[in-house]
Amino acid sequence: MTVDILVLWEDWADREVALPGYATPGSAGADIRANLRPEDRGSGFILDPMRRAVVPTGFRIAIPPGFEVQIRPRSGLALTHGITLPNTPGTIDSDYRGPLGVALVNLGGHPYTIRHGDRIAQMIVAPVLQAGFAVVTELEATARGEGGFGSTGKT
Repeated sequence: MTVDILVLWEDWADREVALPGYATPGSAGADIRANLRPEDRGSGFILDPMRRAVVPTGFRIAIPPGFEVQIRPRSGLALTHGITLPNTPGTIDSDYRGPLGVALVNLGGHPYTIRHGDRIAQMIVAPVLQAGFAVVTELEATARGEGGFGSTGKT
């Protein structure tokens, strides 16, 4: 199934930076690249340990109704450098039309430089179901019952 995501460049964006794209035919996530503002392109953007920042992508998107875009970390950045998302997965709703920025955090022990055009996250397009909510006087019993965190064991 293919869903069209419409893309609008920001006026300041470098149009030579690739739009989101899939690295392989089996990829679930499309890589998103940093599209730094002109004043940051030469030096890059330094993300110090434990610092959070929104890194620009240089575009806005339109997602069809009934879908969302999830922004997820790149496993290589997370494992090698501790760069991840503080709100993973981040959700972009179908009615949002603002700039797409990626919230990153450096959980590593060293500053990390994000270079112009670097792959910084991945984008997953997913269907959305909206639920109705109804108040009841009791809930159906289950074998698990009220067992919460860790209640199902280690295996």
